[in-house]
Amino acid sequence: MSVVDVSDVSADFFILAVVFILLIFGLLSFGILKMFQQRFRTGWFSFAGAIVSSILFLVIINTWYV
Repeated sequence: MSVVDVSDVSADFFILAVVFILLIFGLLSFGILKMFQQRFRTGWFSFAGAIVSSILFLVIINTWYV
């Protein structure tokens, strides 16, 4: 393994990525939890929120950083 240089990553991009990653995976895990609790409607809404959040993240990345 080698050391990765992350000094070229801007602070605002890093914060944006961390917030969206926590949001997306938090919604996914919450949806899985609700599915195990037999609350399917809430689980599907959480999955839909994760999909919408990931699409919004991709749009923001393509608009501001690419």
